[in-house]
Amino acid sequence: MTDLVRFTPSSVFDDVGPDTAVAAVELRDRGDEPGTACRGAPLLAGELRRAGLPTVEGRVRLGEGPFTALVAGDPGSAFGIAVPADDGAAMQLTTDVMSRWLAVRAPRTILLASPRSFCAGVDRAIEVVRHAVDQLPGPVYVRKQIVHNTSVVEELEGLGVTFVDELDAVPDGATVIFSAHGVSPAVRTEARRRDLDVIDATCPLVSKVHAEARRFAARGDTVVLVGHDGHEEVEGTLGEAPESTVLVETVDDVARVEVADPSRVSYLTQTTLAIDETTAVIAALRDRFPQLREPPSDDICYATTNRQESLAAVAADADLALVVGSPNSSNSVRLVEVCRRNGPPAHLIDSASDIRSEWLRGVRTVGLTAGASAPPELVDGVVSALSGLGPITVEERTTAEELVRFDMPKGMRS
Repeated sequence: MTDLVRFTPSSVFDDVGPDTAVAAVELRDRGDEPGTACRGAPLLAGELRRAGLPTVEGRVRLGEGPFTALVAGDPGSAFGIAVPADDGAAMQLTTDVMSRWLAVRAPRTILLASPRSFCAGVDRAIEVVRHAVDQLPGPVYVRKQIVHNTSVVEELEGLGVTFVDELDAVPDGATVIFSAHGVSPAVRTEARRRDLDVIDATCPLVSKVHAEARRFAARGDTVVLVGHDGHEEVEGTLGEAPESTVLVETVDDVARVEVADPSRVSYLTQTTLAIDETTAVIAALRDRFPQLREPPSDDICYATTNRQESLAAVAADADLALVVGSPNSSNSVRLVEVCRRNGPPAHLIDSASDIRSEWLRGVRTVGLTAGASAPPELVDGVVSALSGLGPITVEERTTAEELVRFDMPKGMRS
């Protein structure tokens, strides 16, 4: 381990608040020569923020200014944090955080699961929003998050997109985009009543489940929907035939299902469920309703299945699994759950700054993937940050090739 070296004073290249720390993405000595890259900056910044110290990432110059910089490491895995020189508490916290990260510096192997990150439905939904911003003269509203990912939403907000929870926040006659998770018929009716210009970015695989719900209900079946209560996709599917559809989440729920005719029961599933748990629920439904009818093809989407299988392929050889995705992303959460049931410890992270030093103690091989709504550049950011802890070897393991593409909605230019 490299001892901490304290440089006093130092400065930063960007304006920061008087009580703000700077996790160095680059360290420079006096002069204008190129500095030393600090790829682990997101790791330090995240831990300092969790400890309550406002922290940004930026460039730090050593040898001048009103900051104190703590620097450690070598050109391949350098760390640096600048804090206000007169803040003793911040200095102590910074020293503790730096020590924790130095303690887990080591060579590592990263096993990249493939497929990972965006699926065709997510790609399409995001492009729908971008094209609407480019092509339409007025403001663009999106009902709910277009996909469940914090980074994607923040990027689109930067383009001027307004996200709303319900249509009553959209002005009459304005453009509104329905998210990839779909909406109920009641929402569509309200949009027509308000004369809203609707662009439907519902994933075609979700639309397939909606169509099956209508068809199964029309033939007189009770439709048992396997899914998570409160999820936007589930709310939309339930709305297609609310009087004929019941929701179950677990095997225990199956015993409580009441139907008018046990010989006329069909099931559907949310598209982003864990395969193993869903299989158990469907088996319980078959035991209770032997004449249970199923959809003509699997409702769990190809991307969800592929990402669970690709993670399993790397988790078998990993000491730790990291899943990039937001907490409200169903398919990302399911990846973590599947891994924890069948593999090593697993954690859901929105970005590299969510990684905690204690997770990496004794870890030499990291399995890495991303949910279907997480941008691939966030995975690249995790790889880069981990390389700031020492030499890494990256190995990609591919279990499937994804060639699916969906056309843009009718009337929208691609």
